[in-house]
Amino acid sequence: MSDSVLHAPAEQLKIAAITPYTSIDYPGLFSAVAFIQGCPWRCRYCHNPHMQSREFPPQYLHSSWEELVTLLKRRRGLLDAVVFSGGEPTLDPALPDAMMKVREMGFKIGLHTSGCYPEHLKEVIHLVDWVGLDVKASICDAQAYRWITGLEKSDPARNVSEALQIIQDAHVTYECRTTAHPDYLPDEKILKLAHELKDRAVENFALQIYRKPKELELPFENVGHEYPEPETIQALKVVFDSFELRRE
Repeated sequence: MSDSVLHAPAEQLKIAAITPYTSIDYPGLFSAVAFIQGCPWRCRYCHNPHMQSREFPPQYLHSSWEELVTLLKRRRGLLDAVVFSGGEPTLDPALPDAMMKVREMGFKIGLHTSGCYPEHLKEVIHLVDWVGLDVKASICDAQAYRWITGLEKSDPARNVSEALQIIQDAHVTYECRTTAHPDYLPDEKILKLAHELKDRAVENFALQIYRKPKELELPFENVGHEYPEPETIQALKVVFDSFELRRE
């Protein structure tokens, strides 16, 4: 990978935290999750703002590649996969080598990404078995996308659109997922986004209802089960082959 934009050894992977066991981060499989430090976006509802900088905040503990390898050796036969999440994992130059080494240990590879680095995604997509692509807003609405990601002078929606095409061209199993709150994504915009994704041949979609963490000051309050409306939920079930509503 001498011409690669990502070319650091796995030992240099910046791991903010590790979840040793989960049944929800890779659909249908038991997995561990490695949260990678760093993200170029400043999403208004971000639950992990301490992972935005590429440097580990001194007030937080962090993990290491060695800890991940030790965990995986101990849990062979109990875990099916490792999910690389974030932050934004595709910004880390050690990600390809880390994925290759994890595959060599016999685990499937999952990836959570916002799609903000399409060129980096190209570097690793052949190593990935499943992708969870975060779609923040309408990919046809650059202004809405800039607002939610906190980026005023770029076009994040275009990057996400390109990332979706890369995933589809690679024939990798994936889902699109959207974190939703009525203050920025009322029911009519949910349905608009759903039809946009369907037009792009997306079959699997998850709507994740925003939950406010107790320890963070965020601009949105929790909402009840009245959002989204039952008619909206039913419409989403019709639009997609597989639709899941997640409230936690």
